[in-house]
Amino acid sequence: MEAKSGRIIVFGSGGRVGRAAVAEARQRGHEVTAVGRTNGEVTDPAVVARLAAGHDTAIVAVYDPGVRPGEFFPAVARALVEGLSAAGVQRLVSVGLASVLPTASGDLLMDTPGYPQEWREFYLGHGAGTEALCAAAPEALDWVVLSPAGDFDHEGEPSGGYTRTPAAADSRITPRDFARALLDEAEVPTLHRTHAGVAGASAI
Repeated sequence: MEAKSGRIIVFGSGGRVGRAAVAEARQRGHEVTAVGRTNGEVTDPAVVARLAAGHDTAIVAVYDPGVRPGEFFPAVARALVEGLSAAGVQRLVSVGLASVLPTASGDLLMDTPGYPQEWREFYLGHGAGTEALCAAAPEALDWVVLSPAGDFDHEGEPSGGYTRTPAAADSRITPRDFARALLDEAEVPTLHRTHAGVAGASAI
């Protein structure tokens, strides 16, 4: 399929991943609306609909440390579904978490031996958000959740590429390479109603 330019709204544009997604989208010639915490409430469907009106795709990379993860992420999912559907947005690319992805053995990464458990509430909250998205989204809203297969490498140099892979604790990807994966799925969707992990090309 041929990639197409269009209007993209990025919720969570103030974070590292959000900034990388905005830069990548603009570099590819898209018209981008960057939404940070100060100019939008992603748990309010009416606000989502107002901000997203006229856009083709939404990219979402949001987090609120002031709200319990098990409440925040499902609320975001439900607001996105309602708001984006009302605005006529057809594609949603959301940033997820590797901890709730299966590893090559089939076990969730968060359940593998030695994996840190002090943030398990955060892991489960992210997973609940994806479950809420899956339950609420109509067929007209084509969504995918992408996450690093392990974690972000904020200090390394971008490899220029990425690969899809099962979750692995030692897997890394830079925000810039991850932004490439987000925009590829925004432009030419190949993954539908699922959660997938990506790693930097150097991690293959």
